[in-house]
Amino acid sequence: MTPDQQSRLDRRNRRTVLAAFTGVAGMVGVSFAAVPLYDLFCRVTGFNGTPMIGGAAAPGAGEQVLTIRFNANTQPNLPWRFEPAVPSLRLRVGEEGVAFYNATSSGERPSTGISTYNVTPEVVGKYFHKTACFCFEEQTLQPGQQVDMPLAFWVDPAISQDPNTRDIRTITVSYTFFRSLNDADRAGALASAGPHVGRRPSATP
Repeated sequence: MTPDQQSRLDRRNRRTVLAAFTGVAGMVGVSFAAVPLYDLFCRVTGFNGTPMIGGAAAPGAGEQVLTIRFNANTQPNLPWRFEPAVPSLRLRVGEEGVAFYNATSSGERPSTGISTYNVTPEVVGKYFHKTACFCFEEQTLQPGQQVDMPLAFWVDPAISQDPNTRDIRTITVSYTFFRSLNDADRAGALASAGPHVGRRPSATP
């Protein structure tokens, strides 16, 4: 092989390696982005029973009356008692409602949790709008501390025009608190703490 042919072969090999590296880096980036992008998609579109976020204020009370039920769950390794202040309320479509959840720590040291939520039936997700919420934010409670967490929301009157939802009279809002990754790591329970929500603790320089 002549020096010129060898040079062309070396350049071609370098381009192949660079293309392969770029492809792998792209796939890694997509995999890291997949979960937050899917979560954002659900919250913006109401997909999979996820309530809508943001948008306009409640348009004002309509005719249809719905029963909104509140459900609370807590991961066993999070030492909290978490429950709705009231089990349900009745609300007209288009009217803003306010509800509270209560959380009390029964642990002997500070503990941190983070919550997720959904509504059922799933088809009402795109009509359920939250204007204030404690979800997807870490909450740290001291031993014995009790806090009230507000939820403000409204249901789009268009729910009564959709053939898939117009006969629905009850909506259930469910919140689940998980022990955060940071808290589980501090407690040495990361390996056995079950499902988690949140980011893995970053290394300290």
